[in-house]
Amino acid sequence: MPTLNWIGKEKVINHHQDVPYKILEPKYGFIDGVEQSEPYNSGNKIIHGDNLEALKSLLPEYEGKIKCIYIDPPYNTGNESWVYNDNVNHPKIKKWLGEVVGKDGEDLTRHDKWLCMMYPRLKLLHKLLAKDGAIFISIDDNEHSHLKLLCDEIFGNSNFVANVIWEKNYSPRNDAKYFSASHDFVIVYAKSKNNWNRNLLPRTEKQDKMYKNLDNDPRGLWQSDNLTVKSYSKEYDYEITAPDGRKINPPQNSCWRVSKDKFEMLLADNRIWFGKDGKNTARLKRFLHEVQDGIVPQTILKREDAGDSQSAKKDIIEIFKDEGRVFETPKSIPLIEIILKISTDKNSIILDSFAGSGTTAHAVLNLNKQDDGNRKFILIEMEDYANTITAERVKRVIKGYGEDKKVIEGTGGDFNYYELGEPLFLEEDVLNESVGIENILKYIWYSETRTPFTTVLDLAEANYRIGSKDQTDYYFYYLIDGQTTVDYDFMAKIKHKASQYIIYADNCLLEKDFMLKHHIIFKKIPRDITRF
Repeated sequence: MPTLNWIGKEKVINHHQDVPYKILEPKYGFIDGVEQSEPYNSGNKIIHGDNLEALKSLLPEYEGKIKCIYIDPPYNTGNESWVYNDNVNHPKIKKWLGEVVGKDGEDLTRHDKWLCMMYPRLKLLHKLLAKDGAIFISIDDNEHSHLKLLCDEIFGNSNFVANVIWEKNYSPRNDAKYFSASHDFVIVYAKSKNNWNRNLLPRTEKQDKMYKNLDNDPRGLWQSDNLTVKSYSKEYDYEITAPDGRKINPPQNSCWRVSKDKFEMLLADNRIWFGKDGKNTARLKRFLHEVQDGIVPQTILKREDAGDSQSAKKDIIEIFKDEGRVFETPKSIPLIEIILKISTDKNSIILDSFAGSGTTAHAVLNLNKQDDGNRKFILIEMEDYANTITAERVKRVIKGYGEDKKVIEGTGGDFNYYELGEPLFLEEDVLNESVGIENILKYIWYSETRTPFTTVLDLAEANYRIGSKDQTDYYFYYLIDGQTTVDYDFMAKIKHKASQYIIYADNCLLEKDFMLKHHIIFKKIPRDITRF
């Protein structure tokens, strides 16, 4: 498999492991159309902060649980002025820190910077994606080829699903230097193609209108289909007699799609159509009630079905009409709705880590209203407009917006708004006690079990036992204002029987033979806490 190399690659391959784990701090909840100071058990999240750090903060709760990921990263056109902010511990890359990436003098490293930015984020997105999930990435020609090779490396080229073309513009740009760009791409990868099943898209009214009943067949609406195929078989090359006596043969180098015996059966069943006056070639009648309940998704999404950039901007203008707010590059709501229809069910979790104006949440809320679903969204936006545009748009969609004849009824729903808080580990790898013991326990439990920690407990009352998994008991013997030691007195207080004991503490005075006999593993705080 071809691999992609660029300046700094070897420094970012494992950078996601070096990213500090930070706590998500709830700032407010939005429930029943009202902002609440206290968070609510919503399941919907809008997070303001660097998306690399935010993605890492999601791991304890969401690793392997996200059914659909949609991202719309910077296209790296040179005109976006995005900033490289990843604090990679290497002098070569540190020079880029905080640097605006653009075409000023045609910075020859802008593609390297973009790849360094994308690689660790895609690594974390891969971790978060469910085994039956898929990721959809919007991109244009500037980084399309690079992104494809990047995803081949991280997701596996065998898990490539499709390269979808979205018709984003309906009118040509007459000022274009070479070609007027009419489309963007949406690259699709599954976590595992063996486990991912795409949904059919709902049939449209336009598609159903193609079915008529020209002969008043009691079986209902039908349309005629070509009876010939180009894959030639002598057995399927035979002469047909039309109702008017004409002899009909398949076109040269073609044959009929059914055997002669099968054709006779279809003819007897009134499933062959020769035209209203009986003078056309033979065609196969396909009844509406027999076709599959939906349409196989196609790799070209036309603007009449998936919207376009112009309609997306109009949506933003309508939502923020009273304030005149604009967002330059929103995605169309129908585009995201199609992606969700293909890749989710009513209870799926959807993640967008380049949330922008919040179109993904808008599409999720729309679908939930349409089919009474319970899909959940997680949005991450690092820019300062995360609350004033991203979250505000979601609020208005929930409540409803517009005036007079253009009133859009609210979808209902709720969400919690978060900021990235303090890191779990301070410099010198010291535990940051200010984040609270519950957040420390969540981290410890996830690092050991790769499952979310849901039990809230008083450590002292539980004899510092935080839980059991696969016949292993986990203990976190920790005091904020003192040292802890695992000794024989501590072990005497353990009443719960397990096949193995993993005990975190500051010190251990147990003999090795005793630990081996009783299947005890000691882990020193903070030295032996796994970093992920």
